[in-house]
Amino acid sequence: MILVTGISGALGGLVHRGLSTLDDLTVAAGSRSGDDITTRRIDFDDPATLFAGLRDVDVLVLISAGYAEDDVVLARHGAVIDAASAAGVRHVIYTGLAGSGDLTTIALPHRWTEKRLAAAPFDATVLRNGLYAEVPVGLAVAGAASTAESGVFAAAFGTGRISVVAREDLAEVAVRVAAESERDLAEGRPSRHAGKVYELEGVTAIGGPDIAEILSESLNRPVRYVPISLGETRDMLQGSGLEPYQITHTLSLFANLGAGLLEASSTDLLELLPGAPRDVRTLITDAVRAGGFQSASVNASR
Repeated sequence: MILVTGISGALGGLVHRGLSTLDDLTVAAGSRSGDDITTRRIDFDDPATLFAGLRDVDVLVLISAGYAEDDVVLARHGAVIDAASAAGVRHVIYTGLAGSGDLTTIALPHRWTEKRLAAAPFDATVLRNGLYAEVPVGLAVAGAASTAESGVFAAAFGTGRISVVAREDLAEVAVRVAAESERDLAEGRPSRHAGKVYELEGVTAIGGPDIAEILSESLNRPVRYVPISLGETRDMLQGSGLEPYQITHTLSLFANLGAGLLEASSTDLLELLPGAPRDVRTLITDAVRAGGFQSASVNASR
């Protein structure tokens, strides 16, 4: 049996739904709010739920439990790995962070988790996921609100570009790796993916001028990109409602982006996807419009 954690989240939900369409597999869902009837209760912050929640699981798809301070994330991942070891899980597939993010502050819990998985008694596969296509827009959200009126997209991208990938593509890779691992185990052999670390970087890199162009198309008016400093960005983020650790991570991403360190040079994505990668430019355009920039244009024109 395969169990996917974090199925209430976007990535976990996509992976679980994808696996559930495969008739030859038994797939379970895990969530911190699980009722243990339709969804198993897998609460990373309550280790007592983990051993029972992982009963009879052969392949565990461990969706990273971020969105917290590093020590909290380490405790969560450590508890799951300990429970998986005790419950007899045979293979863990972990969704981590791509190598281009090694120098960002968000990398620490991912690399720590990889070390813990390598020392565990079960086989493991690490899916080093690239940054989602919506991330460049999310990084610049503090400065983009005024774009419709000013015609200026101001963000701390410098001259750097960031390689991005569709979340749906990453989910499809996870589905393939989990399904093939479960089938291999059912036939009495280790997974063909055991011990592998896959770099799932995006094949498209986006910079400030690219987002300005997308904004121009979405707003139906010229928009130009203007780089701003990290100090200015910090001041803007202070009043954004973000938690302190989120501000730290955001500034770290901007710093790495501006230094040209978030553009990938290679990827395993094309070898593992069943088809061509999704067009990230379209995804970013959709994210921009979903963020209200289109309606802002209407308001500004009145």
